[in-house]
Amino acid sequence: MAHYQATVESRSPAAETFSYLAAFSNAADWDPGVLAGAQVDAGPVGKGSRFRLQVPFLGARMSLTYQIISFVPDREVLLRATNVLLRSTDRIVVTGIPDGSTVSYDAEVRLRGPLRLLDPLLRPGFRAVAERAAAGLNDALARKPPGRGAGTPAPAGGDAKPAGGRP
Repeated sequence: MAHYQATVESRSPAAETFSYLAAFSNAADWDPGVLAGAQVDAGPVGKGSRFRLQVPFLGARMSLTYQIISFVPDREVLLRATNVLLRSTDRIVVTGIPDGSTVSYDAEVRLRGPLRLLDPLLRPGFRAVAERAAAGLNDALARKPPGRGAGTPAPAGGDAKPAGGRP
């Protein structure tokens, strides 16, 4: 199992930051390990909402469909993706602070089946990918504000380039 935890500050209020991050397809905006993201279901984001992310995996392009399995509005979202190769779980907790909010991001990837034997080899690579994602998230949230809900944060002083991966 590969595990990574990061804490990132946002200049936006907790509700705005949460709305942006709970729309998990936005990971394509801040995570260099995500090639593309889209919401699968129409309607507002909540428990049961699904997001399809395209990620590189072992030299190929892999599609992961994340589903929200727990949703506490403006506070916490738990997402999970499972396929024949792996199981990924992401927990995002947003807490309000006087000048914005704090995001706690916890990600875990477990290889499945016989690939579980390779879990120890996954850890260093996952850590590197997760650190790049945390840096991208920090950069995205430093731009004021995500406040457009499921949209991309407005750039400050220039165009933000979509990076695209997940921690």
